[in-house]
Amino acid sequence: MAETSYRAMFDAARLARLRGLARLDEPMLVTAFDTPAAVRRLARTEVLLTGWGCPPLDERMLATAPRLRAVLHAAGTVKEHVTEACWRRGLLVTTAAEANAVPVAEYALAAVLFAGKRVPHAAALSRSARAMVQAPGLRANLDRTVTVVGFSRIGRRVVELLRPFALRVLVADPYATPELVAASGAELTELDAALPVSDVVSLHAPAVPATYRLLDARRLALLPDGATVVNTARGALVDTGALTVECRSGRLSALLDVTDPEPLPADSPCGPCPMS
Repeated sequence: MAETSYRAMFDAARLARLRGLARLDEPMLVTAFDTPAAVRRLARTEVLLTGWGCPPLDERMLATAPRLRAVLHAAGTVKEHVTEACWRRGLLVTTAAEANAVPVAEYALAAVLFAGKRVPHAAALSRSARAMVQAPGLRANLDRTVTVVGFSRIGRRVVELLRPFALRVLVADPYATPELVAASGAELTELDAALPVSDVVSLHAPAVPATYRLLDARRLALLPDGATVVNTARGALVDTGALTVECRSGRLSALLDVTDPEPLPADSPCGPCPMS
């Protein structure tokens, strides 16, 4: 994993727990698999603990780790590093996606509520004006409509977290059932039907070919004036160029935890989210 990921997740207490469960030799952390130290270590490694920034586990890498039998991912998706070669080897692969969903959903909740209060907008105006200012428009969450796009692990948790607030919550997901969505306290609808009535759109869909630029220029134009796009999923779900046009005009706002490209150009009006 990347060194920043390692430093953030493995403090002294967690390392002590790990040492009670397994033999941790040095170097314990590697950020690349082809260094001499990493190759020596991989030759006797049985379990690989991975995180954000892990290089692909391809045939060449696996050849240096003949004893490897498990990959435990301390983050969400494994698509970026677990290859077909891992399945052919018969490796056990686990992911912390369930645990990772909790802070992502909490972040999305904060972004939705901040959007309703126009907090980022007001903060940006205050910085630019160097004076006390008020963001234009209604600054409240009462009776606003939030559309959650994607009703998988994180999307479901976001809907759950939104329940205590006086919000109308819509769900757009072609694979969700009306019964399951209704049981969560939300309403299932089509995305194109939801956008014209949405004050906030919160994206939680996976990055697959069918969701590439899910919010394109046509769909962004369906949103009402003053609406906010919240993206904590994947940058490729949004047409950045089209969103930039909308944000630069002042018609829409955006709170972006992820972007495409990442990072955005320094002069982009679309982020990054100040809560990042």
